[in-house]
Amino acid sequence: MSEKTVLLSEEEALSLSRKILLKKGFSDDFSRAISETVIAGQKDGCASHGLYRILGCINTLASGGVVPDAEPHIEPSSGGIVKVNANGGFSQLAFSLGLPLLIEKTKENGIALLAINHCVHFSALWIEVEQITKRGLVAIVCNPTQAYVAPHGGSRPLLGTNPFAFGWPRPGNLPFVFDFATSAIARGDVELHEREGKQIPDGWGVDSQGQGCNDPRVVLEEGALLTFGEHKGTALSMMIELIAGPLIGDLMSYESSQHDDGKGALPYHGQVIIAIDPAFTAGNNFEKHLSRAETFFSLVESQGARLPSRRRYESREKSEKYGIEISENLYLELCSLLHD
Repeated sequence: MSEKTVLLSEEEALSLSRKILLKKGFSDDFSRAISETVIAGQKDGCASHGLYRILGCINTLASGGVVPDAEPHIEPSSGGIVKVNANGGFSQLAFSLGLPLLIEKTKENGIALLAINHCVHFSALWIEVEQITKRGLVAIVCNPTQAYVAPHGGSRPLLGTNPFAFGWPRPGNLPFVFDFATSAIARGDVELHEREGKQIPDGWGVDSQGQGCNDPRVVLEEGALLTFGEHKGTALSMMIELIAGPLIGDLMSYESSQHDDGKGALPYHGQVIIAIDPAFTAGNNFEKHLSRAETFFSLVESQGARLPSRRRYESREKSEKYGIEISENLYLELCSLLHD
């Protein structure tokens, strides 16, 4: 029997989220920014990065893992580099602060990089990617997490789930975006399986002995997730550790786990956002070259293949038309937070 669900308008969902976060001690700015982020995930049908994430934000605050009223600041940098110190807060306000300067430097230089340091991060990357593509720019975003994932051939957590996202602007159309963890599945999806009492599929994780395991609790608490694509996913994950860790002077996933020291908070680390202006890289006829990309996308779809994010966009359209759907159990749990 399918789980019961509740439909909320976007205004109702935002109001519920903001009230909970304010009650638990987050500043007005963070309550707004976090709420907008989780609602965006819920609208797009991504339950693991939707309203469920409010619970993690609250637990992280209770454990001392995030500064609830942190004020990010821009640090001195040169060339096409923008550096924002989140000062221990969630990444949303740091990104919002650095984005205008990132866009400005990209328009000046053709390419620019935003390094966010000392942030706590929990959200899907497409939310940030789409804010760059709507300016007509190409975007690449990645970050480490905590050590949840064993490298291919290993059995102990060392790598993060290490998401990687890419965005390509499409004038007059929704952008081409992909956003995926380099682990076989996002950790949030394993958490939802545990929460719902479901076994996880083969290939998602291993137990403490490195043996394949279908019990989400064992994978989360004693074992490790696996990378996708075996050694290929491991190599990509290691690249993300390096360019969003030492390259910007911040923590790798295993160091983030050491920083957490068993608190069970959301990951504390850095994030890299790269923006590229096709008007520079493709030259004077860049519009013509962007139209060639549209031909390419059409050829993909003509074979019956689906462009990445198509299901997300369909879910977004459905949510905007009929309301945002969440599980009844989660809705009741969230409502209870207003009264405890």
